[in-house]
Amino acid sequence: MVLLVAVTPVLAPTSQVLLTLAFAKGLAVLGIIVLLQAGQVSFGHALYFAVSAYVAASVARSFGGELVTTLLAGVAAAAVVGLVVGVFVVRYRYIFFAMLNLAVSMIFFALLEKFYYVTGGSDGLQVPRPTVVGLTLERGEFETILFYGALVLSLLAAWGTHRYLASPLGNMLRAIKTNEVRLEYLGVSARSTLLSGYVLSAALCGLGGALMAVAQGIVTPEYAYWVRSGEFVFIAILGGSGSVAGAFVGALIYEGVRTYAAAFASDIWQMVLGIVLLVIIIFGPSGVTGLYQRLMDRLVGPARPRGAGDSERAPGAAE
Repeated sequence: MVLLVAVTPVLAPTSQVLLTLAFAKGLAVLGIIVLLQAGQVSFGHALYFAVSAYVAASVARSFGGELVTTLLAGVAAAAVVGLVVGVFVVRYRYIFFAMLNLAVSMIFFALLEKFYYVTGGSDGLQVPRPTVVGLTLERGEFETILFYGALVLSLLAAWGTHRYLASPLGNMLRAIKTNEVRLEYLGVSARSTLLSGYVLSAALCGLGGALMAVAQGIVTPEYAYWVRSGEFVFIAILGGSGSVAGAFVGALIYEGVRTYAAAFASDIWQMVLGIVLLVIIIFGPSGVTGLYQRLMDRLVGPARPRGAGDSERAPGAAE
């Protein structure tokens, strides 16, 4: 699949930007999947997506930033805000955790709308095209570099997240979902464990937000709106909320369906997306990656036990 995606700009050049946007959303969804390992879902992670996007836009506007510097600034800002907010929200669980994240996100959305002279209000901010290793590229060249950069970042983020979930810290994170009291009896702080996962999820969302800002060339308050957070959860369920690969598989399917449904059925594209999600939930609660794994098990026999982050059942999808 990676090789197929890598040659897509050659086979179908018009899909290059669409795939870059899918990678950006996939990175954000990866952050949602980290939290789902602990049995927690956030309906407010668009906050970090937007924080990173606006910081990246500000850096590019003020300093004419390098691409790498712009992305790093956005990720750092998202991680810092995630740490500050996380200190408070990790005290809560389940619906309270989800709604508290949503409340903070909507407060930030309101601030983006009201502080017009800083944020541009509902019009947003234009993002100047960053340089690449000091070179100012034309649009076509820049989009190609950005696409392959997004592909590499996605692979590295997926590998790093998989290693994190396979580590002792990742196993402690999953223990919060299964038996938090037992985790505390072992002398491990559930709040500190969840906080580390929360900051990681914020940083991943931030990476996606900065990448989206650079790819689209504009940031608006819509980046922080609750619909965006719901979109991330939607994609996580679609791809497989128990799988690291599911974040990107779901994002690619979502962007493809949304783009072509909006083009050919502009009045009912939301209904098309809803039907796709219903079909996945009914026939494959573990998402597209779960359906694929079941198909492979039938064709070639059961595989070896799955590693961390690749569980068959989607946490919270069909409890």
